[in-house]
Amino acid sequence: MSANDSPANRLQALFEGHRLTPTQRRIAHSMVRRAADVPFLSSVELAELAGVSQPSVTRFAVALGFDGYPALRKHLREVVPAEPAAEAGAYNEYQQAVEAEIENLRHLAELLADPRPVKRAGRILAASRPLPVLGLRAAASQAYGFAYFAAKVHPDVRLLHEGGTMIQDRVDAAVRAGATALLCFALPRHPREVVDTLAYAKDAGLTVVTVADSAFAPVAKHSDLLLPAAVGTGLAFDTACAPMLLGRVLLEALCDDLPDAQARLEEFDARAATRGLFVE
Repeated sequence: MSANDSPANRLQALFEGHRLTPTQRRIAHSMVRRAADVPFLSSVELAELAGVSQPSVTRFAVALGFDGYPALRKHLREVVPAEPAAEAGAYNEYQQAVEAEIENLRHLAELLADPRPVKRAGRILAASRPLPVLGLRAAASQAYGFAYFAAKVHPDVRLLHEGGTMIQDRVDAAVRAGATALLCFALPRHPREVVDTLAYAKDAGLTVVTVADSAFAPVAKHSDLLLPAAVGTGLAFDTACAPMLLGRVLLEALCDDLPDAQARLEEFDARAATRGLFVE
């Protein structure tokens, strides 16, 4: 089976085109993350996995056009053939969290088998002068990391990582300065302020590129191009290895569309050496 024909991608295709409620999007997201296991789960087990009620799973199946969950599961066993995942009983809770992140990275690798969305995002972001980068609360560190490196190759990167009444003013300022796009990192729990800011940015004429934990995240409806990268949920606080790596992949695509990126990097290295900036 090719990467583009993986169980996760087949599930994603099943959900596309359906108007799902937030609860149903949560179920869909959980199914994509555990694509190998889903055809073998009961409705009760899927409900526990997604953190919803069993009737919600039944309504979800009906929303997809099936008579109920048994019909959906039968369909999944036909179109998403996969072996049950190996038992995790040999791992402690910390190892299980790492294993879950490894699975998230594998899923990201499958999605990147088609590089066109990332390349398109790179072109959009490279053309925006300035380039605002948004990330609030849990996503602030992702936005900061991207903005830190992007500023080495892009002439004008503007980090929006603090919320409040001035955030829309900063979007307006970026638009007045010539911005054509905005990059957003959106991770759970999704702040309402991020959704509102993206809606405002689109109304202001910006093309919104979003890195989110799921294609069904609340920010999807305000994103022109959404790139999904799952977060780990096995610890008290979510882990975000896949979104961070996707951010670095976006940086690579950005550099590919900035003809003077390499020259800027070499210039920075020369200045850093002169200043003794780093300890060798």
